Amino acid sequence: MLLNYDTDYTTITFPTPFKFFHLTSTKMNLGTVIKDIRKQRGQTQTEFADSCGITQTYLSQIENNAKEPNLSTLKEISKNLDLPLPILFYLSLNEDDISPEKRKAFEIINPSVKSLINEFFRVEK
Repeated sequence: MLLNYDTDYTTITFPTPFKFFHLTSTKMNLGTVIKDIRKQRGQTQTEFADSCGITQTYLSQIENNAKEPNLSTLKEISKNLDLPLPILFYLSLNEDDISPEKRKAFEIINPSVKSLINEFFRVEK
Protein backbone atom coordinates (compact mmCIF):
# COMPACT_ATOMS: atom_id res chain seq x y z
CA MET A 1 0.00 0.00 0.00
CA LEU A 2 1.40 3.38 -0.94
CA LEU A 3 1.03 6.20 1.54
CA ASN A 4 0.85 9.80 0.47
CA TYR A 5 2.40 12.03 3.11
CA ASP A 6 1.49 15.70 3.13
CA THR A 7 4.30 18.14 3.78
CA ASP A 8 3.53 18.53 7.47
CA TYR A 9 3.84 14.73 7.98
CA THR A 10 0.79 14.56 10.24
CA THR A 11 -1.75 13.56 7.61
CA ILE A 12 -1.88 10.25 5.78
CA THR A 13 -4.23 9.66 2.87
CA PHE A 14 -4.98 6.03 2.18
CA PRO A 15 -5.62 5.35 -1.50
CA THR A 16 -9.12 3.93 -1.77
CA PRO A 17 -11.56 3.90 -4.65
CA PHE A 18 -13.73 6.41 -2.83
CA LYS A 19 -10.99 8.43 -1.11
CA PHE A 20 -13.08 8.17 2.05
CA PHE A 21 -10.40 8.10 4.71
CA HIS A 22 -8.15 11.07 5.28
CA LEU A 23 -6.47 10.11 8.54
CA THR A 24 -4.73 12.65 10.70
CA SER A 25 -2.39 10.83 13.03
CA THR A 26 -2.85 13.30 15.87
CA LYS A 27 -6.61 12.84 15.98
CA MET A 28 -7.15 9.07 15.90
CA ASN A 29 -8.05 7.80 19.32
CA LEU A 30 -6.36 4.41 19.14
CA GLY A 31 -5.16 4.34 22.74
CA THR A 32 -8.59 5.03 24.20
CA VAL A 33 -10.14 2.30 22.05
CA ILE A 34 -7.50 -0.20 23.20
CA LYS A 35 -8.11 0.76 26.85
CA ASP A 36 -11.90 0.54 26.52
CA ILE A 37 -11.81 -2.90 24.90
CA ARG A 38 -9.21 -4.19 27.37
CA LYS A 39 -11.34 -3.05 30.30
CA GLN A 40 -14.49 -4.46 28.70
CA ARG A 41 -12.73 -7.82 28.53
CA GLY A 42 -11.84 -7.59 32.24
CA GLN A 43 -8.06 -7.43 31.94
CA THR A 44 -5.76 -5.24 33.98
CA GLN A 45 -3.03 -3.25 32.27
CA THR A 46 -0.41 -5.57 33.71
CA GLU A 47 -2.17 -8.73 32.50
CA PHE A 48 -2.76 -7.33 29.04
CA ALA A 49 0.75 -5.88 28.71
CA ASP A 50 2.26 -9.24 29.68
CA SER A 51 0.14 -11.04 27.07
CA CYS A 52 1.34 -8.53 24.44
CA GLY A 53 5.00 -8.76 25.44
CA ILE A 54 5.25 -5.10 26.44
CA THR A 55 5.62 -3.33 29.77
CA GLN A 56 2.67 -2.01 31.74
CA THR A 57 4.23 1.46 31.54
CA TYR A 58 4.41 1.32 27.74
CA LEU A 59 0.80 0.08 27.53
CA SER A 60 -0.29 2.94 29.77
CA GLN A 61 1.46 5.41 27.47
CA ILE A 62 -0.25 3.84 24.44
CA GLU A 63 -3.67 3.90 26.11
CA ASN A 64 -3.22 7.56 27.04
CA ASN A 65 -2.18 8.40 23.46
CA ALA A 66 1.24 9.52 24.71
CA LYS A 67 3.09 6.93 22.58
CA GLU A 68 2.35 5.60 19.12
CA PRO A 69 3.14 1.89 18.96
CA ASN A 70 4.88 0.43 15.93
CA LEU A 71 3.04 -1.92 13.60
CA SER A 72 4.33 -5.13 15.18
CA THR A 73 3.15 -3.97 18.62
CA LEU A 74 -0.23 -3.00 17.18
CA LYS A 75 -0.53 -6.44 15.58
CA GLU A 76 0.20 -8.08 18.93
CA ILE A 77 -2.30 -5.84 20.73
CA SER A 78 -4.90 -6.55 18.07
CA LYS A 79 -4.27 -10.30 18.32
CA ASN A 80 -4.64 -10.21 22.11
CA LEU A 81 -7.85 -8.20 21.85
CA ASP A 82 -9.04 -10.86 19.37
CA LEU A 83 -9.88 -8.06 16.97
CA PRO A 84 -8.54 -7.56 13.43
CA LEU A 85 -6.21 -4.57 13.19
CA PRO A 86 -8.31 -2.79 10.53
CA ILE A 87 -11.31 -2.98 12.88
CA LEU A 88 -9.22 -1.48 15.67
CA PHE A 89 -8.24 1.35 13.32
CA TYR A 90 -11.85 1.89 12.26
CA LEU A 91 -13.04 2.10 15.86
CA SER A 92 -10.34 4.72 16.46
CA LEU A 93 -11.68 7.06 13.81
CA ASN A 94 -13.52 10.19 14.72
CA GLU A 95 -15.25 12.72 12.51
CA ASP A 96 -12.12 14.87 12.19
CA ASP A 97 -10.26 11.93 10.62
CA ILE A 98 -12.66 11.89 7.67
CA SER A 99 -12.23 14.30 4.78
CA PRO A 100 -14.80 17.11 5.07
CA GLU A 101 -16.64 16.20 1.87
CA LYS A 102 -17.22 12.64 3.19
CA ARG A 103 -18.23 13.41 6.77
CA LYS A 104 -21.96 13.30 6.10
CA ALA A 105 -21.66 9.82 4.62
CA PHE A 106 -19.51 8.77 7.59
CA GLU A 107 -22.14 10.07 10.02
CA ILE A 108 -24.77 8.02 8.22
CA ILE A 109 -22.91 4.72 7.98
CA ASN A 110 -20.82 4.82 11.17
CA PRO A 111 -23.57 3.70 13.61
CA SER A 112 -24.46 0.72 11.41
CA VAL A 113 -20.83 -0.27 10.92
CA LYS A 114 -20.14 -0.04 14.66
CA SER A 115 -23.25 -2.12 15.35
CA LEU A 116 -22.02 -4.82 12.97
CA ILE A 117 -18.57 -4.74 14.56
CA ASN A 118 -20.12 -5.17 17.99
CA GLU A 119 -22.24 -8.06 16.75
CA PHE A 120 -19.30 -9.89 15.19
CA PHE A 121 -16.58 -9.08 17.69
CA ARG A 122 -18.50 -8.22 20.89
CA VAL A 123 -17.01 -4.76 21.07
CA GLU A 124 -19.05 -1.97 22.60
CA LYS A 125 -17.72 1.35 21.43
